[in-house]
Amino acid sequence: MPIPKFKTFRSGAVPVRMENIDTDQIIPARFLKAVERKGFGDNLFRDWRYDAAGKPVAGFPLNDKRYSGEILVASKNFGCGSSREHAAWALYDYGFKVVVSSFFADIFKNNALNTGLLPVQVSEEFLGKIFAAIDKDPKAQFEVDLTGQTMTILATGEKTKFDIDSYKKECLLSGYDDVDYLVALRPQIEAFEKENPGAGK
Repeated sequence: MPIPKFKTFRSGAVPVRMENIDTDQIIPARFLKAVERKGFGDNLFRDWRYDAAGKPVAGFPLNDKRYSGEILVASKNFGCGSSREHAAWALYDYGFKVVVSSFFADIFKNNALNTGLLPVQVSEEFLGKIFAAIDKDPKAQFEVDLTGQTMTILATGEKTKFDIDSYKKECLLSGYDDVDYLVALRPQIEAFEKENPGAGK
């Protein structure tokens, strides 16, 4: 599935104020039968969003009409547990472009970046400011600028920088997966081979 180019955007945010959210909570194992990335969003946080009868749980943020947007804000240690890439697929398929936390599990972070989902790791202090802004106004807006690697709380103007691997940054900005990136380098590769016959043999 093609990955759209990541552009600077402004959006509201959905707060899930829980620590240690693991991949089985993000997408329960019983929904991992498909091999394509489509359809997983329907079961994102399934056991928290719905009760045993399949009815929406009113208190869960994704069911709360006060919150909307393409940014999910969670507490620390998001995406821990098993290494299933379906967790990133589910978040992306649901409509999130960005997940914000003060700490991400490494495997989840890599799966997210490969999916086109941007994990923005911020300090505990700045995460608290984000939650405070949402508490004050559930429709609070935020700006995510991948080029400048910043996230801004628009109501206050407070801004923070975030880190990202330069290769993954280029892939997100260009809308590339790993294969697309190599294909885009084909002219340079062919030019190198002409200038260096026999290289690598």
